[in-house]
Amino acid sequence: MSASNLTLYATRAGFDLPDTSPFVLKTEVQLQMAQVAYERASAIPPEAPKGKLPYIDDHGVVVADSTFIRAYIERTRGVDLDAGLDAPQRAQAWAIERMLEDHLYFAMVWFRWLEPANFAKGPAHFADTAPEDQREQLRRDLQARKQSELYAQGLGRHAPEGIAELGTRSIDALATLLDDKPWLMGDAPSGVDATAFGMLACVLTPFFDTPLRRVAEAHANLAAYVARMMRRHYPGHPWPE
Repeated sequence: MSASNLTLYATRAGFDLPDTSPFVLKTEVQLQMAQVAYERASAIPPEAPKGKLPYIDDHGVVVADSTFIRAYIERTRGVDLDAGLDAPQRAQAWAIERMLEDHLYFAMVWFRWLEPANFAKGPAHFADTAPEDQREQLRRDLQARKQSELYAQGLGRHAPEGIAELGTRSIDALATLLDDKPWLMGDAPSGVDATAFGMLACVLTPFFDTPLRRVAEAHANLAAYVARMMRRHYPGHPWPE
């Protein structure tokens, strides 16, 4: 790795995505928006400072959590990913981020981790590197832990139909906010576009069959938005147009 670059600790490509985590996608896109040179390194959540990815190491300064990473980059590199936005627009961008990260994210995770067919073809393979005689128990433990997290958060207390209904409301709201604009806040991309891209890509990936994916696909503006962001930030990654 180049000594001049910071290191982004991420998960890995998977599920037909450049990275399996929407938060890693968000941070990587924001680093690109800020024109910060970086190197990627693979890690697993237990190795991360807060038990979650991404985190960065900027020549010995370690920052965890995508929101704090953005704040650190803006402060240390003298950039503003929301340049051009007025105070109400900045407030709206923050509200959109909270809807996506504190609501839609958990609906997406439920259908990825707790729907049996999706779990089997996706997250279950996170245990593939464990000793063979431990894999099934590890898969059960991983799924049980995720189920407990979602129950504690609240969304996991609902039936699948209710979770899909709630997730649909967030997707529909985002489609309405985007409308026919190229970017969420207008004619130029801003920080919230990285957040929306990461979350929507994880919803729209053709790898998983979910009701949320079908809802998002029905919004032509959302599908085109993700395809546009994918071409811009991951030009070598195959993605349906």
